[in-house]
Amino acid sequence: MSFVSAVMTAADFFTPPQLVDRARYLERLGYDSMWIADIFGREIYVTAGFVLANTETLKVATGIAHIYGRDPIASAQAALTLSELYDGRFIQGLGLSHPSGAALRGVDWEDPSTKARTYLTALRGELPIRRVGSPAPVPLFLAAHGPKMLAVAAEVADGANVYMQTPERCAEARAILGPDKTLNLLLPMCLTDNPDEGRAAGRRALGVYLPLPAYHRGWRRSGFDESDWSGGGSDRLVDANVAWGSMATIESRLREFRDAGVDHVIIAANAAPGRPESANELVEALAPER
Repeated sequence: MSFVSAVMTAADFFTPPQLVDRARYLERLGYDSMWIADIFGREIYVTAGFVLANTETLKVATGIAHIYGRDPIASAQAALTLSELYDGRFIQGLGLSHPSGAALRGVDWEDPSTKARTYLTALRGELPIRRVGSPAPVPLFLAAHGPKMLAVAAEVADGANVYMQTPERCAEARAILGPDKTLNLLLPMCLTDNPDEGRAAGRRALGVYLPLPAYHRGWRRSGFDESDWSGGGSDRLVDANVAWGSMATIESRLREFRDAGVDHVIIAANAAPGRPESANELVEALAPER
């Protein structure tokens, strides 16, 4: 599998025919998988099944499905069913999201690492479900940024998904996971030679996360403070968390992450302002079949 192996796709913003076209486009380019997110729109496992039914080799990953949205039995049934029906082309990524997400579902937020460990242990245990056929184990990854959640990922998952992390933080994650677990990085990127364009795209990518305390804690561990995430995000925060620049610059950033112990990078392609085609230019430039 290629180091840059997957592309995040905002599936809720595509019509069904557009989503099929996007998936087949990534398949032709040789990408291993398409990642989709659980954002209170379409049901994520149903959407994964729709994409899998309309492709031949492309895998689909939930990046992420919310733990608070389904009990472990429901999550296991969904993953095992998709894996069996589509020849092992499903990858399960789970995460807690944020307290606001639990509140929208009318459930209480719990200690994150305790909740994740209990949930994933149940998911991979002897569940009272009838297993149809003999599906292979479904790859399971936990969204984890802090050391406690990374320890849970090392203990009860196949690895961790991290998002908007510096190479230094990725090296710390690798040390906690150990050598035998997989470290996936979802990395916002923008192909542009213009610093103003790159940072504008980066701020757009970071915008929804700037108010969230969970990201503040991670950024503080990386040496940032409130001045960096207030006012739309400082240049240094954007530069550290978003790979923008020429292809040579982006490829240099990717080498830094590989050297830090990242196994796979998932592209979160952001278009340069006024140049929507630049997002696909990036996806095509990094494609395994280019």
